[in-house]
Amino acid sequence: MDRFNTGLNRRRFLTGAGLATLSLTSSSALAKEFADLSPPGDTSFRAFATAFPGKGPMILQRTRPPLLETPFNVFDKSIITPNDQFYVRWHWANIPTKIDADAFRLNVRGQVNLNLSLSLQDLAAMPSVDLVAVNQCSGNSRGFFQPRVPGAQWSNGSMGNARWTGVRLKDVLDRAGVKAGAVAVRFNGLDQPVMPDGPDFMKSLAIDHARDGEVMIAYQMNGEQLPLLNGFPLRLVVPGWYATYWVKMLNDIEVLDKPDDNYWTAKAYLIPDTPMASIKPGETGVKMVPINRMVPRSFFTNMPSGDSVAADTPVSLRGIAFGGDAGVKSTDLSLDGGMTWLPAQLGKDEGKYSFRRWEASLNLPRGRHNVLVRCTNSNGDMQPLAASWNPSGFMRNPIETVGLFATHGDR
Repeated sequence: MDRFNTGLNRRRFLTGAGLATLSLTSSSALAKEFADLSPPGDTSFRAFATAFPGKGPMILQRTRPPLLETPFNVFDKSIITPNDQFYVRWHWANIPTKIDADAFRLNVRGQVNLNLSLSLQDLAAMPSVDLVAVNQCSGNSRGFFQPRVPGAQWSNGSMGNARWTGVRLKDVLDRAGVKAGAVAVRFNGLDQPVMPDGPDFMKSLAIDHARDGEVMIAYQMNGEQLPLLNGFPLRLVVPGWYATYWVKMLNDIEVLDKPDDNYWTAKAYLIPDTPMASIKPGETGVKMVPINRMVPRSFFTNMPSGDSVAADTPVSLRGIAFGGDAGVKSTDLSLDGGMTWLPAQLGKDEGKYSFRRWEASLNLPRGRHNVLVRCTNSNGDMQPLAASWNPSGFMRNPIETVGLFATHGDR
């Protein structure tokens, strides 16, 4: 893999950061187009945002802090999500709009033998790694929960798949020298709470996970510098885990000698410690644990529900699947409500954490057909037929269905 080009990318850092601004008014951020996300009970349409730095048309969930959803047709074009339409999710609205790449430092401290203050040039000189991995918001598809739950009402587009380039977190920690007795590593970024007493957004990983050789510090995304809104100049990449751990604008790493008790680890992003993190609405007294590994998912990308197709003629269906914390073993279709399954053909494998294209051809007799798609990962985990439920709207992954009308006329 090509080594990070220090001179070129440092110029890109300065140019991109210097021109970026998040000071937007509602009118300048909205296009004259709207998306119908159609979550249950929501008849509203959402505007497409067009004025956010480094971004093309995005579904606007919120302006401050920026919450931008990827239009779902983007996922049919490629298994790699382009930077300018990669979803955006921030917790606080105080986000730096300009970053001096020459002055920027990544600090490593705590239970280490040597405190580090690393420049971007220092990181560029280290051995580089490259990984294709899905970044998915914990609340992706929250808008489809029934009963409804609070939080950003995402459809299915708060996810993306990119080729991340950077350095292993393990190599950085080894350079600092982790002391015996270290139990966790905490990560912080440049974003700040809006109110003085607001909890600074930080996340942590167990020490063994942090040093597994897969967690990385990325400085490039799809061969280009990270967009400002996706974490420029550095972001943590935690493959197979939900995006809450993928800290953006990463500038501080602290090795801890006790479990992390900060708000965002100890009290936020908790899920029921039950199968599929599912409980009944109103159920109480359930043990809660931090959200962690992603679960398998699959989607149709070339045909929305309600489409008409030619009857008794081969119909091409395609979509994407990912295995969560493992590779895709198979993707299957069903026409009888899940009683029997037909295998789909899988496309190129870009690695176990990546989207995988699937394709199939079906002959449908005249009438309405509900076609189901299901992913099974290499650990044997598969999508459930029924949706799980929890009060935070996390980890939705039921089998997806598309309703098609087969007619004897042209589509």
